[in-house]
This record gives sequence, structure tokens and C-alpha cells, in this order.
Amino acid sequence: MAVTEPGDRLAEPEAIEGFLATRPQLFGLAYRMLGSVAEAEDVVQEAFLRWQAVDRAAVKNARAFLVRVVTRLCLDHLKSARVRREEYVGPWLPEPLVTFVEEGEEAAFAQDHSTALLLALERLSPLERAAFLLHDIFEMDFVEIADLLDRSPAACRQLAVRARSNLRHEKRRFPVPPAEAAAIVAAFNRASREGDLQALRDLLAEDVVLHTDGGGRRASALNLLTGWKKVARFYEGLARKGLISQPVTERFAWINGNPGLLTLEKDGLPQSIGLDVRGGRIHAIYVVRNPEKLGHVVLAPIQGAC
Repeated sequence: MAVTEPGDRLAEPEAIEGFLATRPQLFGLAYRMLGSVAEAEDVVQEAFLRWQAVDRAAVKNARAFLVRVVTRLCLDHLKSARVRREEYVGPWLPEPLVTFVEEGEEAAFAQDHSTALLLALERLSPLERAAFLLHDIFEMDFVEIADLLDRSPAACRQLAVRARSNLRHEKRRFPVPPAEAAAIVAAFNRASREGDLQALRDLLAEDVVLHTDGGGRRASALNLLTGWKKVARFYEGLARKGLISQPVTERFAWINGNPGLLTLEKDGLPQSIGLDVRGGRIHAIYVVRNPEKLGHVVLAPIQGAC
């Protein structure tokens, strides 16, 4: 399909308005499919170029057309991404999606962007992921999904059923009051950097899981650490060996809906930490250190998506 040159039809109000009306949903779909802010932005931009080029008079439903384009672009991208994921060094985490809020504000962020759910979606096949998101999140019927995925409605229904079965163990998250969230984040940041075993014991759930994503580019644990003793001793060891210290700068943020912290470490590189807090205890810690996943956070923090 031919793509118009920038400036050719770019200024047409109906093209821009029709696209902007669905852009947050398109980004949300692409991000859930790919787990990457940068790649999701690229997909949405490509969808806009195709929207410009299409004969819009022949498009009955702009949202359906754009969702179709984004889904197919994501499925194509996942084919090439599969090998990279299989060769990834250490635990893989999605690129953090960050929301900053002023003190006292509520952090309004959809549960379906949570890191836990994105990791669960990674366990699904691309088609299962697409069928589940399109039906359960975007409320498309299976006839529409079948046309989009080139499968029968019955096959798409089965894809969604398998996806839900794989996701059934994901725990529902409940909002953490901002003041409590900030206090827990500050306490964890202090205890982990000082290697304070007792303070960590008071903060961590018995079955806490630590995920650290360095992507082979920065030091990180090469396997998940489970249980408060292993996690606390991991941080105690880092502090004792002088491998962890106070950051140059730090800022509280909501990371994929979880309270967390963005920091600039002494090596000059950024880091994000998201904490899954339930009942006043930390049940999961998500640390992203891979600089390739953090450029967008430093330069242009994401302000939320649908």
C-alpha cells in the first residue's frame, strides 16, 4: 500500500481527529502485545501512516480499521522478536510504563498494564494474546476477531479460552493509597541499599519474588529470587560488597500501576524499581536496569495510556 509523503494529506482534520480519538487505545494494545514502549510507539506511528494513505471514505469503522492494522503489525513484529526473547540474558521484563503524579493525587492506572499481567501475556502464543486482548479488553466479538486473525470464530474463542486458563492464577491488584505507597517505596529503597536485613524482613512478603532485568548489559541476578530470605540476603550481600549505593537522583513514580522509583545510579545510568504491594507487604520487585529499556523514561516519561 502506498504511503503518502509527510505534509501531503497530513493536515486533513478528519485524518488527524479520527486517529487521535483511538490513539491511546492503539498504544495500549501495542504495548500489551509487545511489552515495549518504543516498539509500541513505532507500531502506532506506522498505523497512522497507513490511516493517512487509505481511502477513508471506504472505511466504515475507523477504530476497527486501526485496531486491525495495529494487531497485524504486532503479530508480524512478534515473529521476528521470538528469537531475541529466547536469547535474552537473564529474566525479561517489559519496558516500564511510568506515570508521575503530584503529592496527594490518586494514581489512576489500568490494572491491565501491570507488570505481572504483561509477564503472564508473554507465556501465551501471539494469537492467544491477540484473541484475549481483543475480546476481553477491547470487547470485540469473535466474528470480528476471526476476520482479523484469519481464523474461524470457534478457533478464536478457543484461543481466548486457553489464554484465560493460563492467566487464571494472576492475582487481582488493589490500589495502594499514595501516602502508604510512597512510605513503603522509601523504606524499601533505604533498607535495600543499606542491606538492612531486619528492615527488609519487615517489608517483604514470605513468598516475595525479585525480578532483575539487566539484559546482559548491566549487572543483575540471572535468575528469579524467591522468598524473603534469599531476597534480603541478596541485597545484604550487595551492600556489604559495596555494589549498591545511594543514587545520584531519585523520583517516586507509578510503574505499570505499581508504586516505584526511578533513579540515576552512580554509573550514570537509569534504573526503575516497581513494587507489587499487597496488604502492606511487598510481594514482587521488578528492577529494570537494561539501558535500552529506559531511554524513553529519562527523556520523555510516559504520562499514562488507556
